Order: sequence, then C-alpha cells, then structure tokens
Amino acid sequence: MAADSDPESEVFEITDFTTASEWERFVSRVEEVLNDWKLIGNNSSKPPEKGEYTSGTWEEKTQDINFADFKFSVTHHCLKQESEEGEGKEEPEEDAFPTAMQDLLCMNNDFPPRAHCLVRWYGMREFVVISPGANCEAVISESKCNLLLSSISISLANTGCQVPMFVQIQQKWRRMYHGECQGLGVRTDFEMVHLRKVPSQYNHLSGLLDIFKSKIGCPLTPLPPINIAIRFTYVLQDWQQYSWPQQPPDFDALLGGEVGGVEFGKLPFGACEDPISELHLATTWPHLTEGIVVDNDVYSDLDPLQAPHWSVRVRKADSPTCLLGDFLTEFFKLCSKKESAEEILGRGPVEEEGKDDISHALSKLTEPTAVPIPKLSVSNMVHSARKRIRRHRRVDESPLSNDVLNSILLYLFPDAAVDKSSSENSESKASQLNTDGKPEEKESDDYNLYNQLKSAPSDSLTYRLALCVCLVNFYHGGVRAVAHLWQEFVLEMRYRWENNYLVYGLASGPPDLRCCLLHQKLQMLNCCIERKRARDDGRKTAEGGKERERGRERKKSGSTGTENGRLGPESAEMGREVSPGKSWDSWSDSEGEDEFFECLSDTEEMKEAASTDGEKGGAKVAKPEGRLHPHGKLTLLNSQEPLYIPVTQEPAPMTEDLLEEQSEVLAKLGTSAEGAHLRARMQSACLLSDMESFKAANPGCTLEDFVRWYSPRDYVEEEVVDENGDTVVRGDLSARMKIPGNMWMEAWATAKTTPARRQRRLFDDTKEAEKVLHYLAVQKPADLTRHLLPCILHAAILKEKEEESVEDILSARKAIQQATSHASKLLRHPSPDYKKLEDVITQLIAVETVIARSRSLKAKFGIGKAEQGDNTEDLERFVSSLLEEPEVSVIGAGRGPAGSIIHKLFVSAQRLADYSSDEAALLAPLDEDTGRGGGADDKKPMGGASVPDFPPPAGREILLRTCVPRPAPYSKALPQRLFCVLMREDFRLAGAFSSDTSFF
Repeated sequence: MAADSDPESEVFEITDFTTASEWERFVSRVEEVLNDWKLIGNNSSKPPEKGEYTSGTWEEKTQDINFADFKFSVTHHCLKQESEEGEGKEEPEEDAFPTAMQDLLCMNNDFPPRAHCLVRWYGMREFVVISPGANCEAVISESKCNLLLSSISISLANTGCQVPMFVQIQQKWRRMYHGECQGLGVRTDFEMVHLRKVPSQYNHLSGLLDIFKSKIGCPLTPLPPINIAIRFTYVLQDWQQYSWPQQPPDFDALLGGEVGGVEFGKLPFGACEDPISELHLATTWPHLTEGIVVDNDVYSDLDPLQAPHWSVRVRKADSPTCLLGDFLTEFFKLCSKKESAEEILGRGPVEEEGKDDISHALSKLTEPTAVPIPKLSVSNMVHSARKRIRRHRRVDESPLSNDVLNSILLYLFPDAAVDKSSSENSESKASQLNTDGKPEEKESDDYNLYNQLKSAPSDSLTYRLALCVCLVNFYHGGVRAVAHLWQEFVLEMRYRWENNYLVYGLASGPPDLRCCLLHQKLQMLNCCIERKRARDDGRKTAEGGKERERGRERKKSGSTGTENGRLGPESAEMGREVSPGKSWDSWSDSEGEDEFFECLSDTEEMKEAASTDGEKGGAKVAKPEGRLHPHGKLTLLNSQEPLYIPVTQEPAPMTEDLLEEQSEVLAKLGTSAEGAHLRARMQSACLLSDMESFKAANPGCTLEDFVRWYSPRDYVEEEVVDENGDTVVRGDLSARMKIPGNMWMEAWATAKTTPARRQRRLFDDTKEAEKVLHYLAVQKPADLTRHLLPCILHAAILKEKEEESVEDILSARKAIQQATSHASKLLRHPSPDYKKLEDVITQLIAVETVIARSRSLKAKFGIGKAEQGDNTEDLERFVSSLLEEPEVSVIGAGRGPAGSIIHKLFVSAQRLADYSSDEAALLAPLDEDTGRGGGADDKKPMGGASVPDFPPPAGREILLRTCVPRPAPYSKALPQRLFCVLMREDFRLAGAFSSDTSFF
C-alpha cells in the first residue's frame, strides 16, 4: 500500500489534443495547394463560346500530397480563356453563383467530342480532381470515400474556393467521381451511379425523367420545364461495299522477266487493309422539352433521319499494315545483321579446297603429314560429307533466279544491253545524259533533296541500287538475296574496271562529298576507269606518232605541238581530265611503283629519258616538253622565250574517308618544327609535280618565272629609275617567298626537269581502284544497308511527296517537311543514331497512313468518280475535315449530300447483315447504282420492310437540365443536371444537384 500511495510511482498518460492528426494535416495540405494555385474566391468570366471546349486549350497542374503514407495526386484542369477586365466584378457577391453552377445550364458545349469525361458529363470549364497515386490502390471502402469527401468539404469551406473538387473512387477504369462545389449560400453535390447493365425501367427517356424528378424533389406543383438534349450514336463497321482503293502489288510482274526499269524503279505505296475501321454517326436533338418527344418502352419518336443535327467521326485502324512502311521496316532490320556475305551464302567447296591445296602444295609433296586418329572416325567423315553436300546445295540454290537477277542488272546497267562494239558510244551518251539531264529537274528542290539527306541523286546508280536492294530484300528472300545481289554487283564493278567500261549512272568528275560514302566510292572507281582509259588511249596515240616520226626529221616544236594538239579534244571529251593523261606515252615505274603490266612501254620510256639526259649533259640543249599553250604575252625573265603553261597532273580525287585519314595522319605529326616540315613536304607533292612540269615546258626558267604563273600575288612589281634615268618596271619575290627554308625554294631546288607524262603519278588509279573494289567486296549486308539507308529514305520521301500532291493534305505535307528536316540532321552526322532514324521511319509510316485514310474516305464518299456534281467541293472539304478534326458536323444532316451518302452506307450494311452472304453478293451492285442523289425519302429498306435503315444505337446519351428551388419552396432557384449514358454493357448516371444552404 505504501508503494501504491507513493506519488512518484504513479504514471500519468497525457494526450496532447493540440497536436494535429494525419487527417488534419491532409486537410491543411489540400488548403495549401488551393492557395498556391490561387483558386480562392469566385473568378467570374464570360460564358464559353460554342465549341470552345473542343477547340480551346486546356491547362493542367499537378501536385502530390500524402495522407499518412498514402499518396494522392491533386490535378487542376482549366480551360484557358482571354480574361476581360471589369466584366462581372461590379455584381454583388450574394447574387453571383459559382462559375461551375452557371456552366451546368450552358448549352454551347453539350457532347464535346474531345474532352475530359467530367467536362462531358457536367459541362464545367474548371475543376480539381484528387485521385490515388500511380502505384497506390483504389479507394473502395465507403468509410474512406466519406473521409475524403469530408476533407474536400472542409478545405473548400476554410479557403472560400468556389472551384468544384472531385475525388476519384473505386477502380480507375470505372471513372467514378464524387465531388462538391461551394458558393455563397449555395452548394452543389456531384454524384454518380455506374452499372454493368441498363435496368429495363430506365432504358428510355421517360424512365430517366422519373429518376431526375424524384431526385430533385421539387415541392412546386407546376414543375418548371426540363430541358432535354439527346444524342444517339450509330456505328458502321461493314465496309464490304466500299473497299479502300488500294490495288495489290503485281507479284507476277515482280517475279517475271519484264521487271526492268518499270517495277524496280518504284516503291510501293498504300495500305494492305482498310485504314478506316469504323464510322460513328452521332444524331443529336439539342433542344427538347418534356412532352415534345415520346420515348418509352413501347414507342419512340427519335428517328435518326429526323434529327436536326448530324456529326460524324471515324475510328482509324491502329497501325494498319502499309506497303511502304513494311519495305522501310524490313530494310532497316538489315542494319542489325552481323553475318558476312560468305557466311550467309556459304563458300563453295572448290574455293575452300583450292585454298587448302595451294597453300600447302609444296609441303604435302616434300613432307609427309601424319593424319590424326580422330579425323579417321566415321562420325567426322559423315560430318564433313554433310557440310560439303550442304554447301553444294546452297551454291546450287541461288536466292535470286537468273531471270530476276538479269532483270535487276539490266535495270542497274542499261548500257549492258547494248552490243559491246558500240559500248563506247553508249557510254558517252549515257554520261551525257547523266551529267546534263533536264535543267528544270536538276534545279528543282526534290532533285536537290539528296544534298540535305546526304544520299545520292535520284537518277544515279546508287539510288537505283538502293531501290533494288529494298525490293529484293522484301520479295526475293531477304538477306540472302541481298548478299547475292551485292556479290553480282561487285563482280560487275570489277569487270568494268578490268575492261575499261565506265560505270553507268554516275556524274563525271571527282567524288561528290555531298553524297553518301558508297556513291563517292563508285565515283572514285569511275575516275580510275577514266584515268586508265586516258592512259591507254595516250599510249596508243604516242606509239602511232613514233611510227610516223621515224621517216621524218625530228623537230622540237613539231613534236610538242602534235602532242598538245591531240590533248585538247580528248581532254574536253573526258570532262576535266585535261592535263595528265591522254598525252602520256606510258607510265614509268622507275620511281618504285609495283606495276607489272606495262613493261615494254616502260623500257621505251627509260630509253627516251636516257637520251634526253644525254642531250642535256652533252649538247646542253634542253628540249621543251609538255607545253599546253603560251601564258599570254609573258616571257621568261632570263630570255625572250614565251612563258608556256605546262601540261600538269590533276590533283588526286579523294572520298571523305580518305580525306579523314589524311587529316589524321597530318595531325599525328605534332606541332614540332620537324613535324611541321614533314607535314609541309607531304602537302607539297602536287606543287613539286607542277614545278617539274614547268621546268620541262620552259627550259632555262627560274623560280620567279614559276611564281609569276603559279602565284602571281607573290611576285611584286615596282617602277624604279635605272642608271640612265628611265622609269622601268622591276619585279621580285614577295617577303614570304624569301624566308630562309621556304618550302617553295626547297621544292624548286629538288624539282627535276620532268614532263607530267614521265612523272610518278599523283593519283595511282590502279591502286585506288583495287582499294575501292576491296572496300566493296568486304561490305557485309548490314554495312551495305547503312550505306544505302539515306537513299531509301530519300526515295520514300519523294514517293510520299508525289502521293501527297495528288491528295493535297496539309497535315501530311507538314509531317513530310518535319521528317525531312529530322532525317537531314541525323544523316549529316558522321555516325548517325539509328534509333533516332527509326523514329524518322515511324514518321514516314504515319504520313503514309494519313494518305491511305484520305483515299479510303474519298472512295467511300464517291469523290473522284465520273458523276461529280456541284457538291464535290463540299464533300472534299468534309472528308479532309474528318482526317483533321475529332468530329465533323454534317451540313444538312440526313438531307445533305454527305448525309445521304452516309445513309446509303448504313442501308447497305443493314442489307448485308440481314441476308445471307450469297444473297448479299447479288444485292451488292444495286447500291453502287444509286449514286449520291438520293435524299431522306429513300429511307425505306430495299430488301424488305422488316430491315431498318440503321442498326440499334451503340450508345445513347441523354442530358436533363432544369432550374428549381431546392430543398424548400422558398429557396433560391438553382441549376440541376443529370447526364445519362446508356450502352450495351455500361449504364452511368452523373448528377449535379444544387441546394440552398441559407434558406432551407
């Protein structure tokens, strides 16, 4: 007892009621959010315009709050409107209803086609929604729902916010919202009912009116009129009568022998299935009152043909299969392949065995090799035999048949069809066609599109090769067919190099760095063939000249003039190949080049060079060689001989990868004096060659003479007075030319007197051609695809531009421009991001889908047929609006031109659904003959009186509105609203019921 009575042993549990609970913290947090968003008070504004809920801009703000450890998301939805100052601010506060209450009765935006579900059900332009977080469970229990509703009620009362607040309850897919809106002395409760099935007693207007009247409980005996708006939606899914105008590809032509330049030059286009899946017709009665219309379980006045307002929307097929899109997608998939052509096609047994035998031929003869025991096993022998059989089979079964392969090669190389005896003429004509072309086409933006995309001109071999690879990949066996075609293409390139045939479809001149690397490589190969042909032609010409000169007296000027005379027309014929080539007698290997196919001509050249040196050493008389023409009236400084411009070697053409390698080599030399000197010497190879040519053409010349021709600005002339007092003009080298160790002086000192035809080649066409051919041969199908991807995108964009120009769709035109700009930015990068390029392909597929949808709709509405009347422009405008807008009003409703066509579409579908398939097929042509001239009087079904024109509505929406005092007769007259949705498996009532909190 003593211990119990001890005051220190007593424990007091103190509950601090001043500490906020979790619920109070949640309410406070909601109030803070409302204050932060400045939603306090009544921000009155003008009533919304008609259709503003659809065309206007909706803004959203979201903030996360917590109730204990449960996360909620608070979202504010608001229609952005231009505020008008001074409007509504002078009204007394007691007479101003909240904006949401005013919106309940507004009729300008009933049934908006694209809006939040609460906007459609309650017609509000501003509201706040509290919903569970992304990964949180739904609020299902009744106690939690009531707790949340109490929270928002307290928050609205404490802050004075007049924006309605909703709480999302039940599962999210049910879209159940309860909420509240508070004003000065008024309150609106937002309630909702959602059922799976429509109760039979509420399956019509009369039953829904009974619910509405009982809910508002108006005590007035003459009940104020109830405004009714009704919308029925009918769905058309059967398009058997009006298929989309897409012709299937001609597979026989693709597999046959007449592909040539017709099919292989075109990419397919269009959808493989109807891109329009459904047509939704909404028939609306916007202003009705009770008693005007009858709709009960026995009879209904709601005939869709009598509805005063029709609107249509189309449901588009999700990602319809499109031909061009499939081609691009399958082509793009090749980029991820890693196999080489040999691994894909298989190496022939002859090649493998031959390689083995040749490499070990001598060792097998001289050294006996012990055969390992495992190789003698039966399983190994069977495995080896199977591999050889498989290789034989894969070699025999070529992915491309001979007919298809020959057709492709003739399309790529049309000059191959000409007899080889006239091949040179055909090549010259082909080169003229490729280089000249049509001026109006070459100057067009579409033709120059390859500059933006870094692809190749649309009339080039590379462009045609890309089309062939894309078609072969899709139609003729995928990656194996691509590898086969590429091997044949490389063989054709080597054949043309070895036989001096120019590659068809490439512009003459150096590689165009604006094009893709593969196109540059092919142009480089063409340059090599041109140089080789020029050298061979020059050798033949020189040999013929030597035979003629044996019986003549050798003359310096005559010999040189003859050479130069032959040079002119030939150089003009070959483009810019002026200097090097065609006057060369042969090619000298004395400088250490590894060439072995011109031994005789090299020997003669060496003899000629030796005799020339003998003349120089003995008689001290230099024979001018390699003169092109005199350089104006200039003479040599040390003599009165004219200064001749020499025949020089052209600089070596280079592709972008060679330029990059050269820049890397020069950069690795560093910044030291020795590195800079070595870099300058490497860059002065062309300068040294020109100096040697100048010395050969102008015996006895000096560096000053060379500078006067090569760099006139570095030769400074001044007027001076001589010893006799006369004014004379004297010149001297510029200051930079006099710097000790100047590269020009060093090069001049080391330059020999050698004409261009006997110099070492600046551009070794044999070596460069072999490098190009090796580069082509080692390309895997994936590498080839990456090279040709810009060309395929280029072709796809041109195809879509062509198709869009026929349809004239503004959105498609803008999308093509955006895709082109996006692709241009990606493809100009040295290493493009292929994931982003896939997005470009997705954009192009979307454009193709839009164009296919336009064609489908035009076919269904009869646009483009022979019987075009005065309504064609209206129909075209209507169809284009269907593609751009979510919902389009039908002018004239069921009696207009578009409405009569829609009516016939439904009638045809009803007849097809009512009859068997055979009878439907017989009846089908009748609807085609009806044209589009029929009106609403044609509504009687042609197949029999029992078949209605329209199917049962897929959805019915009924909107009931009134303004009555509630809850007492002396209360304020407040807006009441009930929105009803009746579908086959969905029944929803969304009610907004206002009550007076001051006089109740």
